[in-house]
Order: sequence, then C-alpha cells, then structure tokens
Amino acid sequence: MFKNVKKQIKELAKKAVEVAEAQLGSGQGQAKKKLAIDYILKNLPFPTFVKSIISILLSSFIDDVIEISVKYLQNLPNEEGE
Repeated sequence: MFKNVKKQIKELAKKAVEVAEAQLGSGQGQAKKKLAIDYILKNLPFPTFVKSIISILLSSFIDDVIEISVKYLQNLPNEEGE
C-alpha cells in the first residue's frame, strides 16, 4: 500500500510546490512548505483518518519529496522570452 501512496505523493509534490510558489511568491519557505504539505494531503484519494495516518507515518518522506521538487523546479530553464 505504501508504495502506491508514495508514488501518488511524488506526483502531487511538483504541483504542490508550484501552487505554493504561486500563492506566496518568493521567500516564506516554511509557509510554502506547509502549504505544499497541506496540498498533498488534501489531494490524496483517501478518507481523512487515513490521510492523518499517512501524514504521521510518511512525514519525513513528504518533506524530502517537497525539497526534491523545489530543487527540480528551480533547475528548469526559464521559458520567458524564447
């Protein structure tokens, strides 16, 4: 079960980071991280009590995936002015 959940979290993480960046702009790293975590948990297709368990058991995994997504998005080439 956790393998599928981790895959879903990875897929949601990039979008979560994009949403957090769009809503809060630059800076405010901790607030954006919290927003990204909330986005991931909100969009997982499970009942609320299962999401609570997932957030506890996989909290460090979620943190790591968000950090990786931030670095990935920072390294994408800018598409402005091409």
